[in-house]
Amino acid sequence: MKGKFVALLVGAFVFLFPFYYMLIGSLQAEPDPSVSGAFPNPGNLTFHNYSEINQSIHLGRSLINSGIFTGGVILGTLVFGVLAGYALARLQFRGRGLVFNLMLLIQVVPFQLLTIPLYVLIVRSYGLADSYLGMTLPFLINSTAVFVFRQYFLQLPAELFDAARIDGASELAILWRVAVPLVRPALLTGVLLTFIGPWNEFLWPFLITKQQNLQPLAVSLSNYLTTVAARAANPFGAVLAGACVLAAPAVALFIIFQRRFISTNLSSGVKG
Repeated sequence: MKGKFVALLVGAFVFLFPFYYMLIGSLQAEPDPSVSGAFPNPGNLTFHNYSEINQSIHLGRSLINSGIFTGGVILGTLVFGVLAGYALARLQFRGRGLVFNLMLLIQVVPFQLLTIPLYVLIVRSYGLADSYLGMTLPFLINSTAVFVFRQYFLQLPAELFDAARIDGASELAILWRVAVPLVRPALLTGVLLTFIGPWNEFLWPFLITKQQNLQPLAVSLSNYLTTVAARAANPFGAVLAGACVLAAPAVALFIIFQRRFISTNLSSGVKG
């Protein structure tokens, strides 16, 4: 038992050390990229790097842009994921199996292969360059979320839906009043897992936005590296400070909601 505890402790240290090193590096007045830099002199610690990166890229505005982009993606993922997942799980229509197989096929297609067609479609055809809608549009439907919601809806007892239909409820009413309350763990899991992708997304926002006041934090940090960092007193620390700000919301969400990643007894909705 003691050996397992030591192994887990070592694994936790190895996993958390990069985050610790990033935090310490963001606080160093003089950069020290060596191993000894992980244990700096307290007199070398300062918050100047945070103020420097804030003055260079306006952290507040970049965080708002990241929040709008991520929030739009999460909203689209939940709305379309729940609707599509319910339809594939509980509605009978011709070609349902084909639609499900095509959805699974989409998951193996890398997003990078679709970047150029999407850029031509959204920028040239729709004229949505430098807009929040242009950033979020390609991510509004998440095939992985559709699959997860479908599997959850399939686990629900069929008697619940049959009883609601006998009572005259419409399919949307059944979805909202019967199905959704029973798959709340899936909704929370979908939010947390979806959050990471758009929050850290770089390629698509970089292509679609040229105005700095619309760029998410990941793109703003990249622009800082290529344009401003060469003139900064401590570009290494400033970049790490921006990375800490970028990582903080994701880390906080998982710390707060880690206990909510639990399964629920779906069959409790049926009383014998």
